[in-house]
Amino acid sequence: MSKPKVYFKTFGCRTNQFDTQVMMSRLRDFELTDNEQEADAVVVNSCTVTNGADSSVRGYINAITRKNPDAKVVLAGCGSHSKGEMLFADGKVFGVMGHSEKEKINAILQKPEPFYQIGDLAHVDTTIVEEFVGKSRAFIKVQEGCDFACAYCIIPSVRGGARSHREETVIAQVRKLAANGFGEFILTGTNVGSYGKDHGSSMAKLLKKLSGIRGVRRIRIGSLEPVQIDAEFMELLSEPWMAKHLHIALQHTSDKMLEIMNRRNRFISDKILFEKLSLAGYALGTDFIVGHPGEDEAAWMEAMERLVDLPLTHVHAFSYSKRDGTAAARMREGVRGDVAKARHKELTALVAEKNYQFRKAHASGLEVLLENGNEGIYRGFDQYFNRVTVESGEELYGNWLLLNDVSADREGNHALFAL
Repeated sequence: MSKPKVYFKTFGCRTNQFDTQVMMSRLRDFELTDNEQEADAVVVNSCTVTNGADSSVRGYINAITRKNPDAKVVLAGCGSHSKGEMLFADGKVFGVMGHSEKEKINAILQKPEPFYQIGDLAHVDTTIVEEFVGKSRAFIKVQEGCDFACAYCIIPSVRGGARSHREETVIAQVRKLAANGFGEFILTGTNVGSYGKDHGSSMAKLLKKLSGIRGVRRIRIGSLEPVQIDAEFMELLSEPWMAKHLHIALQHTSDKMLEIMNRRNRFISDKILFEKLSLAGYALGTDFIVGHPGEDEAAWMEAMERLVDLPLTHVHAFSYSKRDGTAAARMREGVRGDVAKARHKELTALVAEKNYQFRKAHASGLEVLLENGNEGIYRGFDQYFNRVTVESGEELYGNWLLLNDVSADREGNHALFAL
């Protein structure tokens, strides 16, 4: 007798990607499928970071209900804590499960009656994931939750306060995956840089221990806050296993806006930090919110002038989207959508040019892990987190390449490879 089939739909961040892998690894009485229309159950691992994210999740739930009306739709992820009760009451989903329940997924999916099992926001996973389905890099969740109170952000209320995974659990996780052939590890979480503060440890201490595990070739770190990069961390910058790219969440470069956003960073110290990291040979990315309430023309012009001088190579730029339940949602002095759109375009064009100039200056000695490809065209990321497209007649999926003759154009990096 065949097992019932489960399809996972994942929205949002790397933390959600890891959580989906946790749920997949816990299945015993079900079979994974990549065809949502043949699934007996569809688990929607949702994102709720903006009202738009909520809309995307609702849209997907409505669509899958039409395409596969017999499937049991189960809402998981951050949206279960913000919108789950309403969706369940309206009969849009068969069940709702909170973050703390995902390790019970095998039993939950066997429930014959509709359920609302929200759990709590103090849970820390203990699951050791042995494989990452369809990936050559491994995402390792090292912590959960956030203690910051940024004006625009709903995440602390749906993920809970900052809490770290036990060091021995993280080490066991990496050791298992390294033994199974994974060489690159991305440390992720809700607020990664807060790792260890509740265990008498730190991100730097964890990195040192992970680097000593056989098979670990490169470690990337998710988004860090400027205030979390301390002297102990700076001492690791020259280590060969450190990916030469750091993503440091600034959110803005106007001090007025940083204060309105209730951020802990300010531009002068941010610039000093970025210049030190750039001199150490690092590509630098950031998050930046455009069009947040209070961003008048003077604040925007100041922000752009400062961005010109900042050694930035990557950006996740977001046009502000109102999030019900946050302090920013109650603020006046909003920015018109067309103005925010124009500012977003101006910002991304500036950083795209910076990235192009960086790639032209770093076109050799690139260590690339090829993640996907077909018909002789493969793609992967170098140590600077720039995508490289490689053309080759060899089978290269999952291989590490050292490339010294890479051409950089405005579309990306390209190389030919032959054994």
